[in-house]
Amino acid sequence: MSDALKHECGIAQIRLLKPLEFYKEKYGSAFYGVNKMYLMMEKQHNRGQDGAGFASIKLDTSPGDRYISRVRSIAQQPIQDIFAQINDRINKEMLEHPEYKEDVSLQKKHLPYIGEVLLGHVRYGTYGKNSVENVHPFLRQNNWMHRNLILAGNFNMTNVDKLFKELVRIGQHPKEMADTITIMEKIGHFLDDAVAKKYKQLKKEGYSKIECSPLIAERLNVAKILKRSSKNWDGGYAMAGLLGHGDSFVLRDPAGIRPVYYYKDDEVVVVASERPVIQTVFNVDFEDVKELEPGHAIITKKSGKVSIVKIIEPLERKACSFERIYFSRGSDAEIYQERKKLGKLLMPKVLQAINNDTKNTVFSYIPNTAETSFFGMIETVEEHLNEKKTQAILDGKGGLSAERVTEILSERPRIEKIAIKDVKLRTFITEDSSRNDLVAHVYDVTYGVIKPTDNLVIIDDSIVRGTTLKMSIIKMMDRLNPKKIIVVSSAPQIRYPDCYGIDMARLEDLIAFRAMLELLKENNKYHLVEEVYKKCKAQVDLDDKDVRNFVKDLYSEFSADTISNKIAELICDNTIKSKVETIFQPIESLHKACPKNLGDWYFTGNYPTVGGNRVVNKAFINFYEGNKERAY
Repeated sequence: MSDALKHECGIAQIRLLKPLEFYKEKYGSAFYGVNKMYLMMEKQHNRGQDGAGFASIKLDTSPGDRYISRVRSIAQQPIQDIFAQINDRINKEMLEHPEYKEDVSLQKKHLPYIGEVLLGHVRYGTYGKNSVENVHPFLRQNNWMHRNLILAGNFNMTNVDKLFKELVRIGQHPKEMADTITIMEKIGHFLDDAVAKKYKQLKKEGYSKIECSPLIAERLNVAKILKRSSKNWDGGYAMAGLLGHGDSFVLRDPAGIRPVYYYKDDEVVVVASERPVIQTVFNVDFEDVKELEPGHAIITKKSGKVSIVKIIEPLERKACSFERIYFSRGSDAEIYQERKKLGKLLMPKVLQAINNDTKNTVFSYIPNTAETSFFGMIETVEEHLNEKKTQAILDGKGGLSAERVTEILSERPRIEKIAIKDVKLRTFITEDSSRNDLVAHVYDVTYGVIKPTDNLVIIDDSIVRGTTLKMSIIKMMDRLNPKKIIVVSSAPQIRYPDCYGIDMARLEDLIAFRAMLELLKENNKYHLVEEVYKKCKAQVDLDDKDVRNFVKDLYSEFSADTISNKIAELICDNTIKSKVETIFQPIESLHKACPKNLGDWYFTGNYPTVGGNRVVNKAFINFYEGNKERAY
């Protein structure tokens, strides 16, 4: 992706179902779970490179022994920093106490981080909140083992204000109005309530106070706690939690917006944000890794019993299509084929743009996530050329010379690596300050492969703000003096903010929105902007279910092609000599390529939850009033 776009989070959860001695005997180390967690987090670092956290719980510890460990980091390489800290601490303890080396019971008793229940998290620090205090997992501590809660997630809630007020109504005093805090305190409230009720019930049954503790762990109904907690949540989420005594859960939102995959055998229960992570780390087949259904939770009791429970009535499935286009690693078998198909489905429009002149066209891509779609595009070019060659030979009716046949067969797609990404520079300039001064140098260009008679087709996976295209890529491509530059997006036009985990909060940042505004001005329709503003303001106090997305009305004034043409103008300045055209994936083709992930609200404005419409209207109000605040 040429524009920096941040994803919220990735989660990893491991529950060891055997005693630690088993893993020492079979795999040579009682740190089997910690080692696997390191690999799972590294394999998901694409989902978050600004911060990472790890937590573990030991089962069946004695009073006075520490059973919860947590470490978080916002270092430049946070995952490596976390596990370096873990490694250094363990090595120090082992050096001071050689007797720990072969005795797993002593390791479990005295060494931190080793445990049977583990939770990992990677994140991007969105909108400036990248202190270590904002890094998951979050910990809610209590002297009662059962009331300790560790929480990490991949989520954004659209109704934080409402959730905050609910906490205040039940007597709490939250320290911050943030979705992570409100969600944790909501679960914590019903966890406290459930534990108190179990304790009271057990006392009535004649058990002593000390006898109640293990029975509470056994009888605690995690599914009921989640049902009560999530009753009014609105957003996209994959919520992972550990309870102090050893129960664990992962809950997925009812529209299936955020992804969750799991694997279970008689040794482990594993949950992650991406399927190939589990496949690679545990060496299991595609079919062995299951997708958690929307509105369901995978719950593992301290006893090791695993259940899949419906917590919330599922909505229409709207799994995030950006997961398939960009965020998830392309090593997933399904995602790889889907990305290739996204490239294939664009080719009819590309061939039309170059007048079928493949001989005088160079094809390339924006590294690195557009590469797979590029392969699909090239396969379609080859199919087109094969048809062209076959027809040329048939038209010759056997009268072709050997030289002419060779000439016909020798035509191939002209493929070049034109844009070369400077990765270190990219990392440096993700801060907004002075971005425009430096962004022009994010990419280098390959000279000497383009002729003045050539078209240059370059595919990107999506175009968000258009900043890097305008400040860097188009300028660099233009230096090669092509006849025409065609920028192809494997995603449709991004027209609306996301509010479920992707850092796209302001409408005016989106180039499609800016193109639409320019068209309104040019067509003497800009008065419609004020009309939509008034409609949005009139909905501020309505219930979420009654709010509609009025921003869609502005886009409906123009065809997708008209907006694409305006985008092409906006990503150029008066120094560009080549003709520039943009081609975007049609919505219908997106759904054809990614049939299981139909969530398309950032393209269509069709939000899968009632809170989405409120967010887009708030974003429009902020734009109109010149307010730079986020809409969620």
